[in-house]
Amino acid sequence: MIKKIRQSLIVMLVSMGPLSLALAANVDESNHIETLKVTSRYSVQPIEFTVTLPPNYSHNSDQGYVVLFDFHPRSRAYLDGMHDWMSHNGAWPWLETIIVTAPDGSEPLGNMKTAAIEEQGDTQLLDFMQQALLPAIDANYRTNGFCIFNGFTGNAGLVLYTLINRPELFNAYFAASPVLSQDFAYVIKDAPKKLAAMQGRPRFLLMSTSDSDFEKSQLADFALMEQVLTTNATKTLDYHIKRFDGSYYMTQPILATAYGIERLFNDYHQVLSADSAISKRGSDAIIAHYRYLSEEKYGFDVPSTESLIALAEAEFAKNEAKGLVVYQAAVSANPNSHTAHDALAGAYGKMKQFDKAIKHEKLALEHTDHPFWTRKYSQNLAAFEAKKAL
Repeated sequence: MIKKIRQSLIVMLVSMGPLSLALAANVDESNHIETLKVTSRYSVQPIEFTVTLPPNYSHNSDQGYVVLFDFHPRSRAYLDGMHDWMSHNGAWPWLETIIVTAPDGSEPLGNMKTAAIEEQGDTQLLDFMQQALLPAIDANYRTNGFCIFNGFTGNAGLVLYTLINRPELFNAYFAASPVLSQDFAYVIKDAPKKLAAMQGRPRFLLMSTSDSDFEKSQLADFALMEQVLTTNATKTLDYHIKRFDGSYYMTQPILATAYGIERLFNDYHQVLSADSAISKRGSDAIIAHYRYLSEEKYGFDVPSTESLIALAEAEFAKNEAKGLVVYQAAVSANPNSHTAHDALAGAYGKMKQFDKAIKHEKLALEHTDHPFWTRKYSQNLAAFEAKKAL
């Protein structure tokens, strides 16, 4: 059974070594699907990966994107559909993402995966990802440096293998129903020492399973891996264990991906309440928290605007002078944010300082061209100008 699972999950990635970095070809404009060809010393012919671009990719030419990679060729369809649904409403909860999936039946890639699974210490697959695949993606697409490695069953075992052996390759790891029995990729043997030594930028892990018939043979090893994580993981690894008991086996990668995306990006989307532990320490603590998210966890800007405004509103209701200072901090920390300027304008308006209210409402208008906001801010500006004229 395990041997069959291993063989069926020897799917593909790409090569390594001297790169002929990919040509993006065969564009399907309606589905934003391209083929990425990558060459390396592990394959005579280029290995072709499928790249699914976000719908707005061609329009937002200045934007960089998260990357999600999955070994299974059939994962592209469900990942694309889930991403479209979970990102079309303002990239919430799933930030717009470039999805990369492996080809079906690549022998060189299969050989690398087999070696990783069966030969302790073999690094061909890791070298290939580090030296060929990920550089090819970065060279051909507007990535922002944040990468997710997603996998199910045997591929999830390889997700864990990558995390413990070369954690710097990806920022986040989703392992749904991982195969861990029979020394699969020597994950459980190698994990205690390597997890305890993990340092550097924070990494995220979701490891999930269920009690379906197909997963029962793996539950003992799943529990053992959970214990290994609990005992050995350093603060570098933000790990989450989830059981989807009572659900079907083939549903697991979908449940895990949705749950993982929500947990991973929660601190990006979640506005800190005014009574949160961070906000209680003031605006400087909020700014420091978002600086950590931007510079350490994500590597791209995570704005502090909404959390500062939430604190400002609460403080302003109690003491206008103190609240105003927080509104000003929101603008200083996020000078290009139209919402920060509008919020500060509103505070000045309530204090009847209409010249300053007008100044910042105009700045709010300068920093957006969205029809909804331009209409709203224009109305606010007209109201401030009318009150000033009285």
